[in-house]
Order: sequence, then structure tokens, then C-alpha cells
Amino acid sequence: MTEANDQNNLSRSNRKVAFACLGMFSFMIAAAYAAVPLYDLFCRVTGFGGTTQVAEQESEMVIDRVITVRFDGNVNHALPWDFKPAQRSVTLKMGETAQLPYIAANVSDGRTVGTSTFNVTPTSAGVYFNKLDCFCFTEQALEPGESVEMPVVFFVDPEMDKDPMLEHVKEITLSYTFFPVEQPEQPVAARADSPAAETNL
Repeated sequence: MTEANDQNNLSRSNRKVAFACLGMFSFMIAAAYAAVPLYDLFCRVTGFGGTTQVAEQESEMVIDRVITVRFDGNVNHALPWDFKPAQRSVTLKMGETAQLPYIAANVSDGRTVGTSTFNVTPTSAGVYFNKLDCFCFTEQALEPGESVEMPVVFFVDPEMDKDPMLEHVKEITLSYTFFPVEQPEQPVAARADSPAAETNL
């Protein structure tokens, strides 16, 4: 009788451990998914790591202090693209809106899809670099030999002039890197047709 009780107690203990492990695993998965948007929000609010800001309208103030913005374009080795800014730099007043296109060309003989990441240096200037329009984090599909212009519309917040850490900064570099998208997003219509196609097989 004692042996049976011991086995029952052991089984209950094992089940408790299993449920605890399952609960911890589920929590870690949920935390991992939540961490991505929270980290993205943190970066956008603070400019951490050179993350730029998103603006909905142009600056209401333009000051005399000028800043030179340099542009850099890079491509991951797995993506057969040429990618570069139309010009290497522009000098403008803080608060003044500027537009500059990047040029991307697919140099392969097949359709390719890329998406970009970006940052600015010095990284502490990220919180003052505002984009009104950008191709960032948007999938870009290019047919063989196709070339496109992708504009960036931006301004440097005049508040940067009040930051003692950046009072001697005269240049900001905006850098993009394109990576291949292995599983491009499908249009809604294509996704809707997919189950029907599978059913007919």
C-alpha cells in the first residue's frame, strides 16, 4: 500500500513539474514575441542605437544652424542588388525638409525581394532625425534587371541644437542595408486563393 502511495505521489509530483515547465516555456515564448515590438517602441522613442523618428508633418521651425547629412547604402551578399544613394550628401538647415532618392537595381536574372534596416550615426542623433517618408522595413520586389528610385523625405529636429552632447556635431550619416526576403508576403487575393488551390489538389 505504501509503495502504491509513493508511486501516486511521484506521479503527481512529475505532473506538477511538467505543468510548471510547460507554463514557463509558454511564458518565454510570449515574452519573446512581446519583446520585439517593445524594443522597437523603445528605440523609436529614445533613438537608441541610431534609430530614427517618424514624423507626420514637417518641422514648424527652421534655424540657422546647418547640418550635413551623408548617405550610405549597403546590400547583404545574398541579395543580388546594386543599391546606392543618388548623391552622397546634402547640407541643410535644422528643421528644413529634404528629399533624396536611393537607387536599387536587381542585377540577377530572377525576381528578387528585399527589405532594409537603417540607422544613423552618431547614434545619439537618432532621436532628432525625423523621416516623413521612407522605404524602411517595406518589402521591395524587383524583376530581373529592374531599377527603381526609393525616396527618403526627412528633416533634422532643431531641438538637436539644444543638446550639449551634440553641439559640435556637424555631420550625420544615414545608412541603409538591404537583406533578401526568403518568404515574401503574398497579396491578400493570393492568400485567399491559396486554401482553395490546396483543396483542389
